Amino acid sequence: MLLSWTISYFRERWRVKRERKQVHQIQAQAQPQHQPLQYSQNAAHSSGKWRRKLLVVLVLAGVFGSFWLFWSMNSNINLLRTEMLANMCDERAHMLQDQFNVSMNHVHALAILVSTFHHGKQPSAIDQKTFAQYTERTAFERPLTSGVAYAVKVLHTDREKFEKHHGWTIKKMDMGDPSSPQEYITEKLDPAPIQDEYAPVTLSQKTVAHIVSIDMMSGEEDRENILRARASGKGVLTSPFPLLKSNHLGVVLTFAVYKTDLPADATPDQRIEATLGYLGASYDVPSLVEKLLYQLASKQTIIVNVYDTTNQSAPINMYGPSETDVGHLHLSKLDFGDPSRRHEMHCRFKQKAPPPWQAIMASAGVFVITLLVGHIFNAAINRISKVEDDYCEMMTLKIRAEAADVAKSQFLATVSHEIRTPMNGVLGMLQMLMDTKLDADQQDFAQTAYASGSDLISLINEVLDQAKIESGRLELEEVDFDLRIVLDNVLSLFTEKSRDKGLELGIYVSDQVPKAIRGDPGRFRQIVTNLVGNSIKFTEKGHILITVHLVEEVNNLIEVGDEVLKQQLELLKEWIDPSYSTLSGFPVVDRWKSWENFKKLGNVIATTEEIDMVRLLITVEDTGAGIPLDAQNRIFMPFMQADSSTSRIHGGTGIGLSISKCLVELMGGEIGFCSKPECGSAFTFTVNLKRGQIQSNLETNQNEIETFLKFQGLKGLVVDGKSIRAQLTRYQLQRLGICVELTADLESACSYASEASQSSANFQVDIVVIEEDGLENRTAIDTRHLLKELRENGRHKPLGKCPKIFLLARSRSAKLDELKSNGYVDEIITKPLRLSTLSKLILGTGTNKYFSKAKSPNLKSLLFGRKILVVDDNKVNRRVAAGALSKYGAEVTCVESGKDAVKMLQPPHAFGACFMDLQMPEMDGFEATKEIRSFESKINEQFKRQNGQSWHTPILAMTADVFQATHEKCMEWGMDGYVAKPFEEEQLYSAVKCFFLPDL
Repeated sequence: MLLSWTISYFRERWRVKRERKQVHQIQAQAQPQHQPLQYSQNAAHSSGKWRRKLLVVLVLAGVFGSFWLFWSMNSNINLLRTEMLANMCDERAHMLQDQFNVSMNHVHALAILVSTFHHGKQPSAIDQKTFAQYTERTAFERPLTSGVAYAVKVLHTDREKFEKHHGWTIKKMDMGDPSSPQEYITEKLDPAPIQDEYAPVTLSQKTVAHIVSIDMMSGEEDRENILRARASGKGVLTSPFPLLKSNHLGVVLTFAVYKTDLPADATPDQRIEATLGYLGASYDVPSLVEKLLYQLASKQTIIVNVYDTTNQSAPINMYGPSETDVGHLHLSKLDFGDPSRRHEMHCRFKQKAPPPWQAIMASAGVFVITLLVGHIFNAAINRISKVEDDYCEMMTLKIRAEAADVAKSQFLATVSHEIRTPMNGVLGMLQMLMDTKLDADQQDFAQTAYASGSDLISLINEVLDQAKIESGRLELEEVDFDLRIVLDNVLSLFTEKSRDKGLELGIYVSDQVPKAIRGDPGRFRQIVTNLVGNSIKFTEKGHILITVHLVEEVNNLIEVGDEVLKQQLELLKEWIDPSYSTLSGFPVVDRWKSWENFKKLGNVIATTEEIDMVRLLITVEDTGAGIPLDAQNRIFMPFMQADSSTSRIHGGTGIGLSISKCLVELMGGEIGFCSKPECGSAFTFTVNLKRGQIQSNLETNQNEIETFLKFQGLKGLVVDGKSIRAQLTRYQLQRLGICVELTADLESACSYASEASQSSANFQVDIVVIEEDGLENRTAIDTRHLLKELRENGRHKPLGKCPKIFLLARSRSAKLDELKSNGYVDEIITKPLRLSTLSKLILGTGTNKYFSKAKSPNLKSLLFGRKILVVDDNKVNRRVAAGALSKYGAEVTCVESGKDAVKMLQPPHAFGACFMDLQMPEMDGFEATKEIRSFESKINEQFKRQNGQSWHTPILAMTADVFQATHEKCMEWGMDGYVAKPFEEEQLYSAVKCFFLPDL
């Protein structure tokens, strides 16, 4: 398999080289515009080379790795086997050594006992019978000993006396064949030869009773053992020797028995002199080791040998079979208390180690896998080489797709310009037409045409916004704005539509939300407008409610301070009657579910950079048709609607929610919804904005201060049976600085007004706002009586002034108009309740400077008498711009090309500003601006040398291209600003005020 793979590899490599050579020859003949394609092909070919080299390296590394794995695993197996043998051998050695030391201590104690009770007592307290019985009973304390005996020290001069006393002759130890029991009949033993000292056994355990009367000094090993024992004062061991009546090798442990008055620091001579006898214990080593191994469960696993290695050249095998080479060998040292003797335990496994099947299988598996992976990789490389033949075509398609994308962006820019340019003329001319004297029908026709054109512009803007989002060129601005005023504008936008459908439309902003916010007010308004527009579109009855809170308020559900939020939470927890708790009395969905999946909702902002961050949570709630369950997962997809019939019944392009979602994400927030068919929907989104500052405008601030001072100290009373609706009315009144109280019905309002009028003037009611629903289910007489009583009870006693009574209604009716005409109410306010309407009615004026949007006087004061140059190659656009500017007193001069503009604006000239189109024949607006700035630079160099003054004409681009890149390009080429076509009066005011306002 490996050989066939190697042959196929080199054959495929030769084929690829040949094909690539042909491809390079073809590419060398290609045109220069295909250089990026050739570069990509060269990169692909080079990548093919290193892939094959990498394949060879990987295969060789795999083969080497398989051998290394076998070596490593086999080494680990051998190491584990060695460690296991060492642990088992050490365990047995420690057990044998510990038990021998215990037995040795008991033998030593017996030697002391003999010294005390045998030699220290007269007469002796120990005889043969007593010694035999005692040693027999205490044999369990010496489990390793086969017998204990005591030999007394007898000098040659005392031998005859000693023999007569005991009635037997001291016998010589016979070292004949130990396997013959008859050899150990003491009567048949020879008397001990004459010597200076004898050590006959006088006391013995029953197991060694046959050695009584035998002289221990007659044996060479025993004599040496006795001499070392009495000189050292410690227990000493003999070398292994055949034990009497046994075929086993054994050793004798000997302790000298001294006089009781021997000092502890006695010298060897003193010890020899004080010696009384010798206590010896014999050890049958094979039997003892066998008993020890029998106690262990793994005794059959290893072979144990015990050696006396005092003579390293000729060690004596005390236990175990002859050693054979079966693999690992481990040596454990044995310490039996005699430093002159050395002992070792040798351990081997009984069986040789089995083959390392695990290592063999693992390494073989790696080897096979390496070959398989190499085969697969080789097939993949061959496949890639085949695909590379089509690479040129794919790259060509890619270049075409990129060109198509560029063409798409250029097409959108061109469409934007080409559509906006005529629309600028249409809307401009319609605006000029509406400023003329028209009858009612003509005015209606013009307004309808203007509204239709505005809708078309809005549709174009949506499509362009979607295009900018897809291309990643949508950017946000950062300016300070009042969130409440932006929402008031949204409310005004949908006022007529909500009235036509009879819907409740309300806005509520928590008092925790700062008044000044820094962000993009236009995009924020676009999000809210899209959501409210959808709610208006799909809601036929009930209400639409817009609420704004801080995210922190929603996170802190334990201590909810906002009344509206608290009521929504109580509705969820306590199941309060929805007819009382919702704005219109219709059931609503659980708005809390619309943000339950937000991931950033619980994040706590604590960094220094984000300490001024304001995280808003905005909810748009409606009681509309709801979203079908099968369509809820695609509503944020562009150009997708819940139902194919939606576009025919309700209209729209289906990209409003998609744009809103992208804008929310650009603002660092999230958007979600909760919807239930036939119940309604709740859309919630969060945005991360910053705390802002109120713009310093002296005239505006002065009007604001004067207006709000008129409301300071006023007391208001809201009469509404629905708590949340009463909170929305209170919110609008409190924005004016009015202190507001709530009551549920007219009877309660009359009682409150009466009590307030009896108190000090600080508690008397100035304004009463009554909800229309409070008059339902009442007779006309009852209603008039209560309204009259309310007015009388609220009369200020010192001044006799009655409170103003306003009636909130969805629409006017004859019944309500009759109440006004008869003086029971001062005014009927048609919902939705707006701040501007409320302030005008309370003050009793038809206009209000602060709340009026009209900037015509300001614009007129800015432009009156100013000379302005308009540059545009389109005649209609020139007429529209000239008409709009001339309307406010500006002296307008129009030219149709960039070259003419350069001539007109060569310093010195009298023009205060220039409105310049960008796309013009011969010389566009960019080139013209560049030429103008070049002339001004030359003049400024002369002026600075003379008097330090400089020349700069404000140039504003009139562009139908709404892309941010175009705006940035305008600034780069030296323009001062831009106005998007079609432009309105507010745009003109914003564009020119920064140049002309300082001169006022």
